[in-house]
Amino acid sequence: MESRYIHKQHNVSVLMYHVVCAAKYRRVVMSSHVDEVLRQACLEIEKRWEIVFLEIGLDRDHAHFLIQSVPTYSVTKIVTTVKSVIAREVFTKVPEVKSKLWGGEFWGKGYFVNTVGQHGSESVIAAYVAGQGGEGSYKRLHKGQMELGLF
Repeated sequence: MESRYIHKQHNVSVLMYHVVCAAKYRRVVMSSHVDEVLRQACLEIEKRWEIVFLEIGLDRDHAHFLIQSVPTYSVTKIVTTVKSVIAREVFTKVPEVKSKLWGGEFWGKGYFVNTVGQHGSESVIAAYVAGQGGEGSYKRLHKGQMELGLF
């Protein structure tokens, strides 16, 4: 999906963020089942909040998200929402992951975020996200489709 202008009552914006979140302890917890739960959780986030996933990609121990949102959401709110909803869904639907993480949290405490457009275009960042991982370990889980009238 490509970004688009989001028209609100008092502003028009195109705010995109490249967010990277590592699994707790950088443990290898991603599997095909976890991948699907993560993708479904992201699609549910899109329905409930004004957060659009333009690209979702996973390496073995971390996830890349290319996200578009509105100016009323801070980066912290976006990342907190994404990490908490995904963690809750993964622990509920794939309980064996919790034992791999010694019963703790799914994500590490920190994250990386960069605004897209400041140091590269959307296509450059999307290509970077797609190029993550070595020797075929990267797997694209989602590529957003253009929808009109989303907000």
